[in-house]
Amino acid sequence: MANDRDLGLHADISRRDFIQASALGTGAFLAPSAKANVSSNYPPMKTGLRGSHVGSFENAHALVTGQDLLRGAANTNEEYDLIVVGAGISGLSAAYFYRQEHPDARILILDNHDDFGGHAKRNEFNVDGKPVLGYGGSQSLESPGDYSPVAIKLLTELSVDTDFFYDAFDQDFYKRHKLTSGVYFDKATYGREEFVAAPFMLDAPLMGFDPREQDAKEVIDKMPLSDASKRELISLITQSEDKLADVGLTDVPDYLSGKSYEAFITDDVGIQSQELIKLLRRYSTGYFGGGTDQIPALYALGFGLPGIKKTGVWGVEWLKTMASSMVEPYIFHFPDGNASIARLLVRSLIPELSSSRKPSDVLLKRFDYNLLDQSNHAVRIRLESTAVRVNNIDSGVEVFYRTAGQTHRVSAKKSILACYNAMVPFLCPDLPRGQRAALSELVKIPLVYTNVVLRNWHALKKAHAGFVYTPSSFHSYFMVDFPVSFPGYQFSESPDDPLVLHFSEALIEPGLPPRAQSRAGRGRLLATPFTTIERDVRQTLAGTLGAHGFDPGSDIAAITVNRWPHGYAYTYNPLFDSEYDEGEAPHERGRIPFGNIAIANSDAGARAYLDEAIDQAHRAVSEVA
Repeated sequence: MANDRDLGLHADISRRDFIQASALGTGAFLAPSAKANVSSNYPPMKTGLRGSHVGSFENAHALVTGQDLLRGAANTNEEYDLIVVGAGISGLSAAYFYRQEHPDARILILDNHDDFGGHAKRNEFNVDGKPVLGYGGSQSLESPGDYSPVAIKLLTELSVDTDFFYDAFDQDFYKRHKLTSGVYFDKATYGREEFVAAPFMLDAPLMGFDPREQDAKEVIDKMPLSDASKRELISLITQSEDKLADVGLTDVPDYLSGKSYEAFITDDVGIQSQELIKLLRRYSTGYFGGGTDQIPALYALGFGLPGIKKTGVWGVEWLKTMASSMVEPYIFHFPDGNASIARLLVRSLIPELSSSRKPSDVLLKRFDYNLLDQSNHAVRIRLESTAVRVNNIDSGVEVFYRTAGQTHRVSAKKSILACYNAMVPFLCPDLPRGQRAALSELVKIPLVYTNVVLRNWHALKKAHAGFVYTPSSFHSYFMVDFPVSFPGYQFSESPDDPLVLHFSEALIEPGLPPRAQSRAGRGRLLATPFTTIERDVRQTLAGTLGAHGFDPGSDIAAITVNRWPHGYAYTYNPLFDSEYDEGEAPHERGRIPFGNIAIANSDAGARAYLDEAIDQAHRAVSEVA
């Protein structure tokens, strides 16, 4: 393993402190407004450890451990029509919908982070005068053609035209530059360091990566695996053999839905190599939030894990092909992910932030955060303010929140809790016991989205590395960011330009049920310092690209680790969760209104998607309107 100096840990990059506004190049992009102080705190340009950053979680943890945070509360003497807890997509949407029902309403939105958007996190960078954007959480509009009328109407009102992405997303970018997928094997685990381009190992066509026709056996022979592992992997990928003949053609989908992928390849296919089982285990974490020991085999095979030829049901392959042709392409992505949706919502709620409604203009605008919480505005967003109690009172609700070490009290007619649902029992201790128990089952999946900005990507192109599975690194994969350009913002045009590499991981603890894995992974994530993640990122890139001229000391311009101990909303898993009658699932029982308090957030829909956050906000508003 390279030493810290070889890895560039001594290098002066943007990682632990945010870049000052004065470092920006000239021009209109991200230019501060006339009222903005150029040296003021601008959260999107902070690097280092973001997401659940220092200062955002301590009060919530104190509340959970039973500390009295209400003593000495100061009354702000503010009264609102609605107080929203949580400035993520669901909270901002709730404020938006409430204003449509009550145009004159005064609304306060509280959030524990130093930025709005929740998981729709925006990461901004400046590399040698060139602006670069990345997403630090909520990523894309996935299949917007399937959105509810409510969600479609909101996007339309925000001037989001999904047809625009067919031109904005350069769908030939990866193939044009011959960027494919592969696997990085580290020396500590596999005895030697090796990057092997292996597009058949991943569902490369899903993202538009170069599929590259290759002989699987020839490629697998290059992998630093035992002979037994190679034989079993070659068989799993290439050899057609009906291992489910006794199941029956029509029962195969149900059968594969009822057992994990890991159980399928061991029990049915007969894979014995623990080395191979471990190699494949984290393949599914970035998308499903869990390893192959807890993901149904049907989902895993549909996602692209090897083994479809062992089912003996070529109809499954045909159905997969047909389904993929009907699903919208995976192109509906702003350069900053769904942070653009959050910014459009905030701009609509506080028009003083920007005179433009066009998504491209709002994308490029540097918001003046001093305007978020102004007494003369109908809607106020109060950041770094953690709600610690929400009570029903005769006149409506009272909300206690902490900021800068002091507790404050504010009141309103109604409140919508658009925060992590498992926190609601601690905010509202008078909730019925059954509802509290239901909310406690909604354990989010710990997630890390790390953005690494390269000054150039010559080494990536030489290695043909567009998507790299990294089974033994801290993150389970990294990929070249989505090639999206907007008017005034151009994605990297040549290997001479800076480019964002997106690293991802959902922390798992194999062998435990999903909720237990998430709790254990959350603890591990909170105990992992930024420097540990940075060192691992540098080592992974050096090992993958070093043979092609990559220098982690000089080629890395910035690193931002977006840490989400409470990440993906919990989605029910047929391997571990019962089937519930309508209205009886934990998320449904948990979101029942409580007096003048309603509950939103994607948790309340048990789906970690933007449209779900919007739909749940709309439902919650209907319950308090």
